[in-house]
Amino acid sequence: MRRTKIIATLGPATDPPRVLKQMLEAGVDLFRLNYSHQNRAEHGLRLKEVRAAASKLGLEVGVIADLQGRKIRLSRFREHSVQIKRGNLFVLDTELEGAAGDVTQIGVNYRNLTRDVRPGHVLLLDDGRVVLKVENVIGSRVSCRVVRGGKLSDNKGVNLRGGTLSAGALTAKDRSDMAHAVQAGVDYIAVSFPGCAADIGEARHFLAKCGGEGVGVIAKIERAAALHAVEEITRASDAIMIARGDLGVEIGDAMLPPLQKRLIKLARSMHRGVITATQMMESMIDQPIPLRAEVFDVSNAVFDGVDAIMLSAETSIGNFPGEAVRVSSRICVEAEKQRSTRVSDHRIHEHFNEVDEAVAMASVYVANHLAVKAIAAITETGSTCIWMSRISSGTPVFALSRHVRTRRRMRLFRGVYAMPFDVTQVPPEQVHRAAVELLEQRGWVRPGDLVIVTSGDLRGLRGGTNTMKIMRCGAAAESPK
Repeated sequence: MRRTKIIATLGPATDPPRVLKQMLEAGVDLFRLNYSHQNRAEHGLRLKEVRAAASKLGLEVGVIADLQGRKIRLSRFREHSVQIKRGNLFVLDTELEGAAGDVTQIGVNYRNLTRDVRPGHVLLLDDGRVVLKVENVIGSRVSCRVVRGGKLSDNKGVNLRGGTLSAGALTAKDRSDMAHAVQAGVDYIAVSFPGCAADIGEARHFLAKCGGEGVGVIAKIERAAALHAVEEITRASDAIMIARGDLGVEIGDAMLPPLQKRLIKLARSMHRGVITATQMMESMIDQPIPLRAEVFDVSNAVFDGVDAIMLSAETSIGNFPGEAVRVSSRICVEAEKQRSTRVSDHRIHEHFNEVDEAVAMASVYVANHLAVKAIAAITETGSTCIWMSRISSGTPVFALSRHVRTRRRMRLFRGVYAMPFDVTQVPPEQVHRAAVELLEQRGWVRPGDLVIVTSGDLRGLRGGTNTMKIMRCGAAAESPK
């Protein structure tokens, strides 16, 4: 069983029904709707198609709505593109509108650019392909010297090395897109370019207003400025996404690997999910096999304990979306065979704040030191399963929940597998037996296997897990000798 989860981005390449079926059979755990591209009608249709295709296969998958955020972009050029040369002057003008750009100047959609930059700052355009050094700021115009020239075309992104641009995270478009995503039935919202915990709080507040209280929030770490507040951003979120595109432009590529390791460790220590994204299998857009460097990239993320890897253009516009998922899955499975992915001393010397948290930690500790084949966690919100998934282990955790949204959200977390189980419809004295029998019926365990079951005395209530019981399959009513 693959423990690391795979997120695939939907797009034109995934629209054929046979492709969606291939991706589901290859093991996609969650799909991503990228609200930076296409329109809401297309996103709504794709979400419906995902639900229908998954249902036919007897699967439940999660869906993430990825907001565009306040991406700072150039305006348009009269001829759609220009070639700017090293050493020349080039001006970014916050008041130059429409397709008025030329080889000397271009408009920019961020009004506060003149407030945020000063002489000596370095601006990176089009993911760092063109580099400008600010010489002076007068009125609406930021005059720059071209340090690295190249071709510039319409609507390319703008980053500030060091990442001190003060643009807020949510735009009017984001709020409108969130309302649409909630109505469509997504399971997570990914907030782009958050700079502080307040940006995540603002997103949660708006979700509550439009009926999305149960929707999880993922913070995309992609601005250098966010690194100064990354702990509070992580604490305010359900998961973080290490979005290595813009982040790499702002901090420099060489800084990304150690930062990725640190962020994965931070998220796991705070009981939050963590996703690595951007160019995981980029070469598979055009070819059916990955580069060796990409194989190492995915494997190293697995070794570090990431919950999920995300495929972007590889599946949304690539020529081999199904194969990209299959190859990613195979790499994850091989990486997970290493002993380091199953050994953990997570919080071994710490105190716990809640009873259900202590039960979760104790369950995985026992499973790691006893021949336990599976953990069945009867859960309302999935919190118990999230705590369990923070400990590296080879023991699968089955989230047994009566709530479809809980089951879909659990698809994000490493080593957690969700199944329908309505605890309120089972007599209290038979709950543990029923949980074990469900795993037997699904073929996950066999007679004689040991299974840990966690549950709460007050059935159907959140945060009530207070029981851990070790059961033996085939004799589920009794504890093992």
